[in-house]
Amino acid sequence: MLTITQALYDQIVAHARKDHPDEACGVVAGPAGSDRPERFIPMLNAAMSPTFYEFDSGDLLRLYRELDDRDEDPVVIYHSHTATEAYPSRTDISYANEPGAHYVLVSTADTDGLGEFQFRSYRIVDGEVTEEEVKVVQAY
Repeated sequence: MLTITQALYDQIVAHARKDHPDEACGVVAGPAGSDRPERFIPMLNAAMSPTFYEFDSGDLLRLYRELDDRDEDPVVIYHSHTATEAYPSRTDISYANEPGAHYVLVSTADTDGLGEFQFRSYRIVDGEVTEEEVKVVQAY
């Protein structure tokens, strides 16, 4: 289960809406080994595409150096889908290389008639996708 604060949830959704119609992407870092997302890190979608996201290689290198320096892990890796439901695509699955991370997808498309977006979380390990519950809390 992903437990995330309302503030972080709101920041991820706001980023997805701001970048629409392009996909938004980013990371929420937390203390190494804690599985507790704490620090919101919006990233630039280097692909600048409504159907694909890609972290800039230089930005990604800087991010991982910063995570190492701060003794943090990428607890949440998020991106948006602008025209489809919040479910990992084949490309998303192939690029999922952090087995300990929660992969959050936000859909900014109204694909199910339930509202403007969906916020869903998955574990992706060795190509296998498992949806998990999302618990939004005011504070940890």
